[in-house]
Amino acid sequence: MDLAEAARVSETVAEKVLQYRRDASGWKICRESNGVSVSWRPSVEFPGNLYRGEGILCATPEEVWDCVKPAAGGLREKWDENVTSFEIIQSITDTLCISRTSTPSAAMKLISPRDFVDLVLVKRYEDGTISSNATHVEHPLCPPKPGFVRGFNHPCGCFCEPLPGEPNKTNLVTFFQTDLSGYLPQSVVDSFFPRSMTSFYANLQKAVKKFHD
Repeated sequence: MDLAEAARVSETVAEKVLQYRRDASGWKICRESNGVSVSWRPSVEFPGNLYRGEGILCATPEEVWDCVKPAAGGLREKWDENVTSFEIIQSITDTLCISRTSTPSAAMKLISPRDFVDLVLVKRYEDGTISSNATHVEHPLCPPKPGFVRGFNHPCGCFCEPLPGEPNKTNLVTFFQTDLSGYLPQSVVDSFFPRSMTSFYANLQKAVKKFHD
């Protein structure tokens, strides 16, 4: 993928994810836990759901970003129970890369290990919000690997948003839109995402405290 195409695709994805953030219609809450709300609506990208998580973390947007940002050898591998490894396959610019994320088995091993190859764009907005925006791509250096089912992330990402008047708090809004592939019962998929998203917030809060206190 050349620079021009990568830039075009990633900006399209970022615009979609921003639209998800702005469009409040059609969301149905499926899980609420410890101040975190997870809702869903049918995806227009694939025959599955788009999930949205929202919760306030006790940390600055930069501190939260430090724990979630796409970086080889970064903090994400250390705290996220759904990430076993994260690699940068190709750095295109300082805000655009192609990554490979490996995930462990889940749902009492009903979901076997997955890997995902994504084009990831980091954006910073004037109000101090930092966002990541990703979608699946194919890359010659990342053929399917034995022992992993290749999954596909449709436009997804997160927003680390400052809270007015609360400099040490961050509103984190996340969007997951993942085709896990394989032969999984829909009921397994539908219960896995809301549960794993609420765990994501709880584990992230602990990680921010651990790495930034």
